[in-house]
Amino acid sequence: MNESVLSIACGGEPLVGILAEPDGTPADVGVLIIVGGPQYRVGSHRQFTLLARNLAGNGFAALRFDYRSMGDSPGETRDFLDVGTDIAAAIDALLAARPALRRVVLWGLCDAASASLLYLDATHDPRVAGVALLNPWVRSAATLAQTHVKHYYWRRLRQPEFWLKLLRGGVGLAALRGLGSNLRLARGAGQAKADSRSFQDRMAAGLRGFAGPALLILSGDDYTAREFAGHARTSTAWLGLLTRPTLDLHELPTADHTFSMTADHGALCRICLDWMRTRCLTAESR
Repeated sequence: MNESVLSIACGGEPLVGILAEPDGTPADVGVLIIVGGPQYRVGSHRQFTLLARNLAGNGFAALRFDYRSMGDSPGETRDFLDVGTDIAAAIDALLAARPALRRVVLWGLCDAASASLLYLDATHDPRVAGVALLNPWVRSAATLAQTHVKHYYWRRLRQPEFWLKLLRGGVGLAALRGLGSNLRLARGAGQAKADSRSFQDRMAAGLRGFAGPALLILSGDDYTAREFAGHARTSTAWLGLLTRPTLDLHELPTADHTFSMTADHGALCRICLDWMRTRCLTAESR
């Protein structure tokens, strides 16, 4: 495995990328690791570096990069809703630098997973061979409230000590108002506004319009993953998407949002590698 710096031209700004490659001939499908914010190409506890090196050690070239305004890449501040141009530029640079690569897999955690689907919705880029989505970000006031109601308030309401505290006057009006507010907001989860498509609906459209393989990994110990699962169950835009034959769903019960435990990160790498080998390679390269 070896690593090199790849300069990526994007809107007149140079983006910084690190390309990890196998010692021998790589597979004809590479991996583009899109970084969520606020983060940069190394990732929390070096997770993107370790993932890229693992992929390269097993035959897949992997590029991790800083989009404009993040890490070592200059440019105006932006978020996951506005990085489509950066993703396209990184694909351009990777395929130009390594002509043996035919297509790429988009890999993203949290809002980088969301950015991947928004890119597919906006471009339908035929160079994308697959998409790996980890704990996708779909947060709104409604989805957050729904998650709190289901995973916090519902648990509290089933605890005898909560009712004893309530009868003794130990539960303040502010807490009760908070529950009422969350219940009202939760009713709006999954309901799209009539005047425009929400980014969550655009994500769903990106996945629905993509015919290639998709990998979805959800952490058991993560509110972002729970929000996503709840939204996907209740939103009409997401109806049927998680049961498509082209999508592989894996749940890691002990994993936190960034798969920080060694065992969980190892499981993540194994799942990704197996999916790449069985779902993303062309017949000739298997």
